[in-house]
Amino acid sequence: MTSTPRLVAFDLDDTLAPSKTAIDPRMADLLVTLLDRVEVCIISGGQYGQFTAQVIDRLTSASPEALEKLHLMPTCGTQYYRFEGGTWNQVYAQNLTDDEKQRALAAVEGEARRLGYWESETWGPILEDRGSQITFSALGQGAPVAAKAAWDADGVKKNTLREAAQALLPDLEVRSGGSTSVDITRQGIDKAYGMTRLAELTGIPLDDMLFVGDRLDPDGNDYPVKALGVECHAVEGWHDTAEFLDELIPTL
Repeated sequence: MTSTPRLVAFDLDDTLAPSKTAIDPRMADLLVTLLDRVEVCIISGGQYGQFTAQVIDRLTSASPEALEKLHLMPTCGTQYYRFEGGTWNQVYAQNLTDDEKQRALAAVEGEARRLGYWESETWGPILEDRGSQITFSALGQGAPVAAKAAWDADGVKKNTLREAAQALLPDLEVRSGGSTSVDITRQGIDKAYGMTRLAELTGIPLDDMLFVGDRLDPDGNDYPVKALGVECHAVEGWHDTAEFLDELIPTL
């Protein structure tokens, strides 16, 4: 970066931790240290409960003052939470209407079955209503990391399903999510939207932010942040992120 960032934002799965797993103690320590220096945001396709289980519950050494500098943006930035008065409070939520939810669920299930992507052996529900986002997870939310990685190693299945569902939902936004997921939100509501709202609500310009993610390729759900013009750093897993923070933190 040409200047020191005032806020560092992260994707969650495969950036701060393996998919749907809690952050490592090393990562927890790094995040607490980072919060002593700058504002921090986590923006990911997961719902608020996953943020709590994967990150917040592991930040046991973080003071209330540190947590007040942490911004949580679940479901790709369609929701926003802040720590105030000793508790986490929702600032906004761009919830889908019942009609939008029903059409999204029908479209993604119908196309997954037509394409042969509807699996019989799963770990939890394939479809999930996250309020502001409908999520298709091919193997279920609780699938082992290895099984998820093997299901669509080249991303072709996700991209094919995304395109098929998008054709049926022109008024909604359908995007490739995590390793086995496709996310559906209101049109134009993606991580770029979340970062833009973050800038508005914090007063920190996008030029003073740094984003760290593992899916910055054009088909990835982190790409909208890059396309927005935010400075980005690509990683390949949480170990890569930890090494990057080891270098970044002393410069802040």
